[in-house]
Amino acid sequence: MQPEKFYYDNKIVRNFGVATIVWGIIGMTVGLIAAIQLFKPAMNMGNQYTTFGRIRPLHTNAVIFAFVGNAIFMGVYYSLQRLLKARMFSDMLSKIHFWGWQLIIVSAVITLPLGFTTSHEYAELEWPIDIAITLIWVVFGINMFGTIFKRRERHLYVAIWFYIATFVTIAVLHIVNSFELPVSAFKSYMVYAGVQDALVQWWYGHNAVAFFLTTPYLGMMYYFLPKMANRPVYSYKLSILHFWALIFIYIWAGPHHLLYTTLPGWAQSLGVVFSIMLIAPSWGGMINGLLTLRGAWDKVRDDVVLKFMVVGLTAYGMATFEGPMLSLKQINGIAHFSDWIVAHVHVGALGWNGFLTFAILYWLLPRIYKTQLYSKKLAAFHFWIGTLGILFYAIPMYWAGFTQGLMLKEFTPEGILKYPNFLETTLRIIPMHVMRSIGGTLYLLGVIVMAYNLARTMKQGKLVADESAEAMPLPALNPAEEHGWHRRLERRPIRLMVGALVVILIGSVIELMPTMTISSNVPTIASVKPYTPLELQGRDVYIREGCSNCHSQTVRPFRSETERYGEYSKAGEFVYDHPFLWGSKRTGPDLAREGQKYGNAWHYNHLMDPRLMSPGSIMPDYDWLITQKLDTTTTAAKINAMRKLGVPYPAGYEHKANQDLIEQASAIADNLGKDKIKVKNDKEIIAIIAYLQRLGTDIKANKTANK
Repeated sequence: MQPEKFYYDNKIVRNFGVATIVWGIIGMTVGLIAAIQLFKPAMNMGNQYTTFGRIRPLHTNAVIFAFVGNAIFMGVYYSLQRLLKARMFSDMLSKIHFWGWQLIIVSAVITLPLGFTTSHEYAELEWPIDIAITLIWVVFGINMFGTIFKRRERHLYVAIWFYIATFVTIAVLHIVNSFELPVSAFKSYMVYAGVQDALVQWWYGHNAVAFFLTTPYLGMMYYFLPKMANRPVYSYKLSILHFWALIFIYIWAGPHHLLYTTLPGWAQSLGVVFSIMLIAPSWGGMINGLLTLRGAWDKVRDDVVLKFMVVGLTAYGMATFEGPMLSLKQINGIAHFSDWIVAHVHVGALGWNGFLTFAILYWLLPRIYKTQLYSKKLAAFHFWIGTLGILFYAIPMYWAGFTQGLMLKEFTPEGILKYPNFLETTLRIIPMHVMRSIGGTLYLLGVIVMAYNLARTMKQGKLVADESAEAMPLPALNPAEEHGWHRRLERRPIRLMVGALVVILIGSVIELMPTMTISSNVPTIASVKPYTPLELQGRDVYIREGCSNCHSQTVRPFRSETERYGEYSKAGEFVYDHPFLWGSKRTGPDLAREGQKYGNAWHYNHLMDPRLMSPGSIMPDYDWLITQKLDTTTTAAKINAMRKLGVPYPAGYEHKANQDLIEQASAIADNLGKDKIKVKNDKEIIAIIAYLQRLGTDIKANKTANK
């Protein structure tokens, strides 16, 4: 039997690599601008499209799906072809995948600053883009499995297990989390409400970290690290245990984002238990990677690429130890909603995802251009300035999180809150935010240096677009050679995929289904009524402006929070909230009990210039709300959509909704007039004031009724 000659497609690898670099610089620059706005809000330059609330989701989407996403596809397309000894299944599908993914990213760059958002963390893109993501993901899957089926290597290496698990799990997560009812071309309401929506979102959100930011990178680690070190993976058995334990346990951990909320206690407890268990497989992967370098530490000292890999794996170990620790209720009660979480996330993002990406780029691009890296000194500079950037970023954020978390809990000896005003804690941590921005600047500078270094590298070489290779045809399946159940599974990709799917569905079904299907798990409260048309429109303006990026709307059952904000939250309060708006970070105070706390004039002045009412506030001005006219042409469609989702608006109410809207808006405008504030009743600021004044008042009314 003669070997078959074929060609690896390096052009698609190069394209994804260049896109990784370009989007990385863009995404990190947007992140730096957002970070500076947290101590200098004027950095939005008075532009409604560049406020923190609008560009923060742009930053997260750009670094996750543009920078990391393109890096994943770069690594997968390079390693998959060589592990399977086959060219990608279809050059056309590869091109569709690449350009389709870039168009999705461009659509995010356009729509998110315009305020088109679902407000779901890491899933803010609206329904037409969600459909596009689904289609492109299917294209990727067909291309990947088509390549697997035409392979010339019988055995599926460990990296491919992680790629397969990534594909099937992200598909499930994206589809389930994207159940939304369209209202217009760029507006939809989530099908789930309140507690149910929160559970689905953080089942998705945590596992997007698991199966987009972790499993494909572990797959790439298993391929590229042995190649870089020229050594075999430390333990094949450990890789099996690592893979199956990780994908089984990870899927359960999402509820640890919702501790002390109104999520049922059993779901919170499951999230805590599996989060603690997650340490074992996570560290198993880190140890397997680091021990692959046993006997090669002299090489690590001299090879900057391996330095990036070692620091990246160490950051992975730190983040995957800290995550389970943060899921312990005692620690979570202090850390959640604080900058501690920001530090934790960025140790993983900057260290694990960033440094592994840089290592792969430095190793891969010179090879497909058949040249040497332009400058090892510049790469070394990038390593050290990037490491300093992580330290200057993370340490101040940890300090800020500890400081604010403890200040918000502190009582005087007389038993009253020592810092009743949330703003006092915000002002205390501003120096840490300045330091964080310095760290971000250093890290970004390193990426720019890398871009220059790799551009010069590509210029001095020539891309081998079609790299010649040869291999024997796929041998016939010989059961006699299969020793052990896993060896049999590794040679049957469909069974492996189904096995991974079953493993991730077990935890998903057990956690999601009871809350989704048993109505008694989300009890209703008689006094909680649907939003009025004006309040509903105001809520959508609030979502458009990204206010939930800085303000939470859930009061946890701590004395420090009930003293500061009011009565703790109940599950029944949120049954008409599509989507939920509990938030994930408190840059400002919680707003769950904001209604009727201040007069309409206070809210008007606060939105026009926050520093008038709260000296030192880092909230940007929202003066455009005063001049922009509220779009009431969508009111009927929104009422109809809400009714379809179970909100009890009377039949035919959509025809008189705008009449009620105008009546309520006129009352607010007249009330403002008494304070010598002249504003027309058709402006957006009227709607958002109506919404803010409604928050928590149903529960207050219920308390009054019970007296």
